[in-house]
Order: sequence, then C-alpha cells, then structure tokens
Amino acid sequence: MTGAMDGHAEDRGRVYQASGDQHISEHHHHHGERGDEPAGLQGPDSVRRPAVGRPPVVLRDRAEVLDRLRSSVREGHGGEVYVLYGMGGSGKTAVAYTLFQLATGEGARVGLWVGASDRASLRAGMLAVAADRGAGDAELLAARNGLRPAADLVWQCLDRSAEPWLLVLDNADHPEIFRDGSWLRTSSRGTVVVTTRRPAARWWPGAELQHIGVLPREDAARVLRDLAPHSGNEQEAARIADRLGRLPLALTLAGGFLSQQVLDPWTMETYGRRLEEGEGIELIDRGADTLSEEDPRHLVGLTWQLTLDAFEARGLPEATALLRLLSRFAPEPLPLSLLNRTEVDGALPRARCETALRALLDQSLTELVDVGERCVQSHAVLLDSVAAATPADLVPALHTTAVRLLDAGVPRVPDAGPDDPGLRLLVPHALALLRRAGDPSVSADAVALATRLATALHRKGDYLSACETARAAADLGERWLGTEHRHVLAARSRAGRALFRLGEYPSAEELLAHVHAAQERLFGAEDPDTLDSRHGLQLVLGNLGRRDEALSLLRSTVTGRRRALGPAHPLTLRSRSSLLVLLPASELAAEEDGELLSLPTECVRHLGPDHTVTLGAHHNHAWALYLLGRFDEADQEIRLVADAYRRRFGPDHPLVLSAQQLLSRTRAAQGDVSVAVDIMTDVVARRERGLGAEHPFTVAGRRLLAELSSGG
Repeated sequence: MTGAMDGHAEDRGRVYQASGDQHISEHHHHHGERGDEPAGLQGPDSVRRPAVGRPPVVLRDRAEVLDRLRSSVREGHGGEVYVLYGMGGSGKTAVAYTLFQLATGEGARVGLWVGASDRASLRAGMLAVAADRGAGDAELLAARNGLRPAADLVWQCLDRSAEPWLLVLDNADHPEIFRDGSWLRTSSRGTVVVTTRRPAARWWPGAELQHIGVLPREDAARVLRDLAPHSGNEQEAARIADRLGRLPLALTLAGGFLSQQVLDPWTMETYGRRLEEGEGIELIDRGADTLSEEDPRHLVGLTWQLTLDAFEARGLPEATALLRLLSRFAPEPLPLSLLNRTEVDGALPRARCETALRALLDQSLTELVDVGERCVQSHAVLLDSVAAATPADLVPALHTTAVRLLDAGVPRVPDAGPDDPGLRLLVPHALALLRRAGDPSVSADAVALATRLATALHRKGDYLSACETARAAADLGERWLGTEHRHVLAARSRAGRALFRLGEYPSAEELLAHVHAAQERLFGAEDPDTLDSRHGLQLVLGNLGRRDEALSLLRSTVTGRRRALGPAHPLTLRSRSSLLVLLPASELAAEEDGELLSLPTECVRHLGPDHTVTLGAHHNHAWALYLLGRFDEADQEIRLVADAYRRRFGPDHPLVLSAQQLLSRTRAAQGDVSVAVDIMTDVVARRERGLGAEHPFTVAGRRLLAELSSGG
C-alpha cells in the first residue's frame, strides 16, 4: 500500500477509502429489477394459487382420503400435518389441489401453496407466505439477509394469522431441507399438507402419512373418458388403463393426447394398439401441453430422472444401477431372494444391494409386498421409462445379469414335487426378459430359462402354467431366433407335453408331431431334444388308443436314449419304465429278454430308492403285475408307491391320484370292493377340482368308479 487514494469500482461496485476511521451505513433498494436478483431470493409469483400443470377434470377414487383431509379444514380444526406420499405420477398433487379448492371454497380458508422441490424454492415460497400473512418489509429483509431466523418469522406470521389457513408444501422430495431451520411445524391456526415421494416416517415426525397409489380399474378408465369422452367406450378405456398401470400421470397424458388430436383424431383402440406395438413412453409423453414450459414432473419419461439424478449427486450410483436392473423384469412381485445372490454383481456390488434397495424404497420407486414370499414390486410405466432411458452400452450386461439371477432361482434339474407358488412368481419375469431382449444370444438363454421354468411347473403338477409359459416363451423367442431354433422348438415341445396333461390330446399330438419332425430333420433322430419330443408324442398316442404307433415310437426312444445318454441315465430308465405300461400282458415277460420286469431294482441301483424315476418304475411295475394277475404283489407295491408319493407331493398331485386309482383296482381284485369305491370316489372328486369334470383322466376315473360301484 502506498497510501494513495487509488481505488476504483466497476458496474455497481463501490470503493470507500479514507485516511482515518470511518463508519459507513449503506441501504440498497432495487425495485423492478428482479432479473438481477439471485435465484434463491426470487419469490413465487403467487402463493394463493396452486402451481400445478394440468388440474384434474374430476378427481377419481380419492373419496376416502379427501374425506379425512376435508375434516381437517373444517371450522375449529387445526394443528395437523398430513403427508401424501407415493411414486411420481401417482396423483399426490392432484389430491392436494382438490383439497385446496375445497378449503378455499366451502371451507372459507386462506389457501397457501409452496413448491418445496429444493431449498431455494422452499425458502422463497415460505417467506412469500410470511408476507401474505402480514410480515413487514423490514422483517422480510432481515430474514432474507440472515439477520433473523426465516422459519421463525414464517411460523410467527402463520400463528398470528387472523384467518385459518391451509398450507400445501408440494413436491417435498428432499425432506432433509426442512430440517434447516425447522421449516415444517404445526399451528392451531391451520393445517399443513405435504406431497412427497419419501414415505419414511423419520422424515415426518408427528405427521399422519397417507399413501396415494394407482387407481382402481374402473376409475382409471373414467379418467381417460373424462379427458377424451368421444375417443372410445369404457371397455377400450379400461384396456388402455391396464396397459398404463392405472398411473394417474400416464392416464392424464394419454387422455390429453387423445383430446388434442385435430387433423386425424385417434380412437382409444388406435392408441392402445400403438402402445402394444412398442411406442410406449414416447407416445404417452406426447400428451403433454406443447405450449407450456416443460416440467419433468409432468412427463413419465422424465419424472423419475429427477430422483436418479439425486442418487448420483448423493453418491448412490448403485441405486440407479439396481433400478435399471429391475427394469429388465416385469411389474410383478419379484422375490427378494433373487437379489441376494452373487449373480447380482454383474449390475452392482452385492454388498451395496441392501443400500440401493433402501434408497429405492425411500423414494417410492419400488415397494415391498408379501405374497407368501417377501418380494419387491415396481410400477410398469416406471420400469418402461427407466428401460427406455438406460444407456445402450449398459443394456447387455444388465440383461445378462437379470437372466442369470432368474436362472439361479429355477431348479437346474426340475423334479416332481408339491405345488410351489414361488415358481409361478418367476413366470412374468422370465417372459419380460424375452420381451426386452434384443441380442440373439441373450434371447436364446432366456428362452432356455423359460422352458426350464415351464418344466419345473409341469413336474409340480401345474400344467396350465407350464403350457402358457412354454407357449409364450416360444412365441417371444421366435422374434429373435426364428421358428427352427433349438430352444424355440424345445419350448414348443414342452407346451405339447403340458397340453397332453391338460387332456387336450388332438392339439398335443399335432404340436408334438410337428416339433418332432422338425427336430429330427434339423438335429437327427437320436438328438436328445428329438428323443424328448418322441417320448412325449408316444404318451399322447397311447392315450388316444393308438398303441402300436406309440409302442414303435417308445422302443425307438429307448434305443436312442441308450445310445445318446447311456443305459443308466434317468431319461433312459424313464422311457423303459413306460414300456411296463404300454405293453400287453402277453409281451411283458419276453420284453428285453425278461429284464424289463426287474427294472425297479435296476433303478434303485443306479438312482437310489427315493428318486422320482425309481418311484415311477415301481408304479408302472405294479401296473404290469396287475395285468399279469399277480394282484397281491401289485397291491403291496402300489401301496408303498402311493404312500411315498403322498408324503412327497401332497394328496392332490396327479401322480398320487394315478397311484390311488391303481390301488383301487388291486383292492377290488382282492375282493375289497367297498375300499376300492371309497378310494375312487376321493380320486374323482380331487380330479374334478384340479383338472375339471371333462378331463379325460377325470372321465376315466368316473367310469372306473361306476364299474366298481356296480360290481362290474
């Protein structure tokens, strides 16, 4: 410093220089120049009008919630905080808006609306509330400049308000900002309503939490009809509502799109078809008002991106990774056990999966559900949106990880057993992987997985689920792999096997014959897949009464499996066991030079006494003994089989009922007809419940029961 007066200022800067001590007071007044103010000091244009994008025409299916909220704004009520929470697009703001209209109308309250999406908006909005409730300029200036606690000023003004009020804090998705100065309080003069995606009670002490979810089907359809009444009927609206997951934001956008068409108006039928053709999120967001400023919260393609950006900012990239992984699956309950496997490392570190899942739950991006097994479930539109926005270079690893996770949840070698509801939980996810697949190699793995899942369901006795799963897997797999891909044909074959068990013999024969011919042409007569279809086809032909054709196919299957798989393989032994059922009594003793009748002993040696194939061999051996007139031996053997089946599979499994039917024959053959009738009465009743009254197995059971009852 030289001591010279050499300071200078630029623009609005000031330099004060003196050779002695000076005391300077400066006052600034800027009017009409808010464009020069820092963003955080600019207040909202109004706190008396809700800042919403598109108000609901009619609020559907929120009567119970509104009744509870409406009671809080009646005369004499106050001091309550309500938190409306739910996923983005669920209509939380619409509920708050409707309450606001009711409170300021019939409730004669002052309505105050503050956007609380970030710290600056909350602070500016709340100070505007203080100004509305009588704060003076000096008080506001001091609060803005940090010379007095801003939150205290706001709540003092609210406490001394001459009129009762309703305060809405909208989009409060970062509740931690309320703790800076304690912005969220209660007052006897009014009621506070908060909308948020963050449901954890720790953020909202003392508040009453109210979940806002998707709409019931009927009300969701009405939302579309409210917005576009001339575009379609209730049934068409309901179908679109289902496709949109009945999410209010998606419904509003869809209805807005249909109502805006001028040159070539779409019908709901057209809109639904375009959704099914894969336009999805982009089509839904075309319903936004193109003349209004784009708000990510008003677009399904962007509303959740706000949360994903927040995850990145908070150092939680694994939460985004987990959500992207979940987007490969279906919007149905997904067992949590699948996410607690080492295979998840392909998408995010397993050690961080717990943290990631808690973050998603905290943001209402997914929810825990208990359907007999603890699961996680996310909304369809959310998953579609996240999948569409996932960077292309991440998709192969995510899809491969999803396939491996699901693959680990399906038995490697499906076996017969009691009904397993957990397997059915996996079906929509296996098919979702096929719908989202793009790479042929990944698609092939997904088809193989779905087929193995169908096989597992089949062996648990759930033939309908097995058939639907295998058929859908084949249809979806054809898009990427073609009709003659090995895995597609295997899926078709599995569907044919299930059709047989469902009693649809002609359809099963047609499908299995077609698949078998294709496999034989493409892979050879003794390829394992060809042999599997051949074994299934002979079962159908045998039950259609075409024994000679069935026997020829079965002998060919046994020979082929011996060569391809070896004599001790379970499938080889299973096919040999089927000979015990198909051969007439006159040929049983001579088959395989007399060795066929010792097959159960051979199965015990190779597979063990409790293996399903071993039990099946005992079952079929008992039938052979019955045909040979060795009733006492047959009765003893089938009793043991029936008891073993019942212990393993439960009383309603088809294998149990088949063994019970044979037991009724052996009891009758030994003169115990009344017991035989009782057994068959139970078998028929169980088959009618499980398979239906007209299933061939049920019909055959009724016929046998009639014969036994008549003494025939």
